[in-house]
Amino acid sequence: MTSAPPSPPGVDSALLPVIDWQQPWFAPYRELGRPVAARVAQGVSVAQALNAQRGALAPRFVGPQAHGSEAYEAFVARTSCVPTRDNAHDFFNGLVWLRFAALKRWLNRLHAQELARHGVAPVRGAVRDALTLFDESGALFSAAPVLLEALRQRRWTDLCVAQRGLWDQARLTLVGHALLEKLVQPRKAITGHVWFTEPGSLEDASGSWAGFNPAVRADAPLPVLGVPGWWPANQVPGFYADAAVFRPGDVDAAVVRPAGSLRSTDSARPCRS
Repeated sequence: MTSAPPSPPGVDSALLPVIDWQQPWFAPYRELGRPVAARVAQGVSVAQALNAQRGALAPRFVGPQAHGSEAYEAFVARTSCVPTRDNAHDFFNGLVWLRFAALKRWLNRLHAQELARHGVAPVRGAVRDALTLFDESGALFSAAPVLLEALRQRRWTDLCVAQRGLWDQARLTLVGHALLEKLVQPRKAITGHVWFTEPGSLEDASGSWAGFNPAVRADAPLPVLGVPGWWPANQVPGFYADAAVFRPGDVDAAVVRPAGSLRSTDSARPCRS
């Protein structure tokens, strides 16, 4: 890995907004993200800046037109190259690839399998919609069972006020790159989609994700700024009384689905096929 130029806490350029790397949701990406953003600020393309930080498992980042007429996910699976535009959306996609390459390769493989079965269609279909939902706005959550159940049922006061002390042992990791992009400018309504996982599953960078498929796993929406310790305003219990953001849920709020849809208050947008 090449050495990086010095980087200030926030980097501004024509391509990227100022990013406050001290925000807790950026913590997994801080060490990689600062030097990548600094290179972009010096005039390097996003792809080149990401390549300078590549580890052994990461793909190569190439220009946005590299895949030609081939489907984006099929091209990535075939070449181990990720077409990358000079914008914040693809910057964060690249950071997730750098930080969690094994997970991203597994998601790409699932996409490629669906493309091989069904080809490119005008719409992605239920399975690829679900994979895209995770890739764009997903988060992985390991926590005490009482927290998982409260999130499933959207019992927000129990989750974030009554059981607030249990969050010290919980781990929430944002892996959706559009979600990370949105959080450059935090707003209360920004919502991620949470998949429950075993403690330590993200720690092994080369670990197998073969048992993980967002298309058939339960998920639950979570307004990110409600996470205890992540936003000063949520120290006031009334923060969670805003039903337009913290929507009440049914008892069976967790949904096991091969059908994915972009739902919730302010979910991240889908990207390329």
